[in-house]
Amino acid sequence: MPSIDLSGKVAVVTGSGRGLGLAYAHALAAHGASVVVNDVDEAVAEAAVKSIAEAGGKAVAEVVPVGTSEAAERLVNRAVEEFGRLDVLVTNAGILRDKVLWKMTDEDFDAVITTHLKGTFTCARAAAVRMREQGEGGSLILVGSPAGQRGNFGQTNYAAAKAGIAAMARTWSMELGRANITVNAIVPVAATAMTETIPAFAPYIEAMRDGEPLPDFLRKGEGFGTPEDCAALVPFLASEAARGVTGQAIGIGGDKVALWSHPQEIRAAYADGGWTPGALADAWPTSVGAEPQSVGIPAPKFPEA
Repeated sequence: MPSIDLSGKVAVVTGSGRGLGLAYAHALAAHGASVVVNDVDEAVAEAAVKSIAEAGGKAVAEVVPVGTSEAAERLVNRAVEEFGRLDVLVTNAGILRDKVLWKMTDEDFDAVITTHLKGTFTCARAAAVRMREQGEGGSLILVGSPAGQRGNFGQTNYAAAKAGIAAMARTWSMELGRANITVNAIVPVAATAMTETIPAFAPYIEAMRDGEPLPDFLRKGEGFGTPEDCAALVPFLASEAARGVTGQAIGIGGDKVALWSHPQEIRAAYADGGWTPGALADAWPTSVGAEPQSVGIPAPKFPEA
């Protein structure tokens, strides 16, 4: 296997005090990178830094909620002040405000969009400016979700933000290519506080915390595992081994890694002189509408009792 060595590289990981973000920060540090840990809770951020240091890594904390340009500048500046440069940005910070459409408030929508979508934009912009000034390339690793790829009931705000993040990854991969800055979206699936609220997963997550391994039908069939399983993708994408990987949406979880397709036309029909509503109604069932696309995250397939 090729060695993944991030010695001398510096990373910022937003929302890295716990969960997936903490796993990303640990993985980067374990492969030699110096890490700026970010969280809104100072005690949580400092505990994360301590855990990385105890494992032999280098890290500092920057406590600030992402979303504003000022927060993004603070994170980039902290990396440069402490470690002299910035090579990797992982935009993991996020919140949930789940409600169905007719019950979702402006505040519910704006809070999630600000943290996920605008936070990714402002942090990536600040990082890109710094990386271009350094002239040595870099890696932007944007955290997406299956909800952004497929939609999810009750998650208008979250799904919209995550879909936008995947679109930004594709766009920025083109804009930053000449600067040798790779941009990818990752789509993790892991046992977290959020997935624990799904009744079907809860007993398996509880058993895992008691030391029992997750069964193969989850790790392989559903691509569902621990945050540490998902974290392996981040050092790879930050490394020289992934210099040719950009503009992709990559899923990971459990024992599974997968490449998500980009939206594209799958069927087409033509009418001389253009279409009328009646002609569309007549042609739809047997032409472009013959196999409508499904929506939503597929329900997990559990073995029969």
